[in-house]
Amino acid sequence: MAHPDELVASARRLLLQNYQQQPIVLERGEGVWLWDVTGRRYLDLTAGIAACPLGHSHPKLVTAIAEQAHRLIHVSNLFFIEPQIRLAERLAALAAPSMGPVRAFFCNSGGEANEAAIKLAKRFQTTTQGRADRIEVLSFEGSFHGRTIATVALTGQEKYRAGFGPLVEWARILPWPLHAEDGLDAITEHTAAVIVEPIQAEGGIRVPPAGFLKALRERCTTTGTVLIFDEVQTGIGRTGGWFGHQLEGIAPDIMSLAKGLAGGVPIGAILANERVATGFVPGSHASTFGGNPLACAAALCVLETIETESLLDHVEKMGAHLRAGLARLVTRFPDRALEVRGRGLLAGLALPGDAAPIVRRCREQSGVLLSVAGGSVVRFAPALLVSPRELDQGLIALEEALSLP
Repeated sequence: MAHPDELVASARRLLLQNYQQQPIVLERGEGVWLWDVTGRRYLDLTAGIAACPLGHSHPKLVTAIAEQAHRLIHVSNLFFIEPQIRLAERLAALAAPSMGPVRAFFCNSGGEANEAAIKLAKRFQTTTQGRADRIEVLSFEGSFHGRTIATVALTGQEKYRAGFGPLVEWARILPWPLHAEDGLDAITEHTAAVIVEPIQAEGGIRVPPAGFLKALRERCTTTGTVLIFDEVQTGIGRTGGWFGHQLEGIAPDIMSLAKGLAGGVPIGAILANERVATGFVPGSHASTFGGNPLACAAALCVLETIETESLLDHVEKMGAHLRAGLARLVTRFPDRALEVRGRGLLAGLALPGDAAPIVRRCREQSGVLLSVAGGSVVRFAPALLVSPRELDQGLIALEEALSLP
């Protein structure tokens, strides 16, 4: 096997340099642990950026993928696909308590899911509703909705938008709300849709002010605006409920999902209520690989395992444990740790400056893998089955990193 330095050098020579990758080459994983090609073990508290809720090499997921691969991997949506129908049925049942009857569309990523949600909302307004004047789509400062041109235009962070202009003229970004009523006047009878994350993940694990999402729902209902919840990172148990919006007691018109849905296998989805779903008709949108048998079999396994292993309750307990540990760090390092953010197992420690050096120290000195959110927040997004002992190991590593000059 090539030396890791040689592999890194080859990657930098052969790949487009659009990532700032950490200089390790990972080879295998088990549970919340990863090993690189040199044999060094790492505690993974990133879970593929929240995309591996069952951790690595979960035996049930491995079996489900292998069995489906033996039967059928891909046929395209020219035909009905049994695992896709079963997955749509399962997601509809999970969404029903908040959204009522829904219809599903499947694709391959969060960016694609948000793109589909935006297209559906716009087409519903302009075609189904006959309102060609309703073209504007609103989002919020600090948001992250994907890497397509439309979703970049609606991402409220300039670093992701720079160099891609001029961006679409119908996208408008509102200031981050400090109070429940902030920004609502911008939503009018000419607004096609609003897209918002129940918790801003890439924006720094920011939870909206109390009452804001409820007020936003009410305003969108009053004005006839389609409300889209981007649940790419908050969905599938990450915050302690099946979907982040359910913890708020409200419902979107469209919800986007991806990341944790298939345990690391690429998938994206939107769920739309029956009324808004009429915006799509045959030929209006498609995805060649979307909802393929392999990805849907993996997703069905993930959902079943979360339920049978009572992982939602576990997430609530582990989330409380993690936030308590982070709060102790705020008390110990008041000048270096500002506040604890998040819900469930989407949590962050806000720092006064760049979080990247602290994340690097955790990896290099303690073999703990964390990530940065919003530039200044150390993000924890471990597998949903993480144990208190493993979280404590991560907290100790973070404490040691903060202790250094």
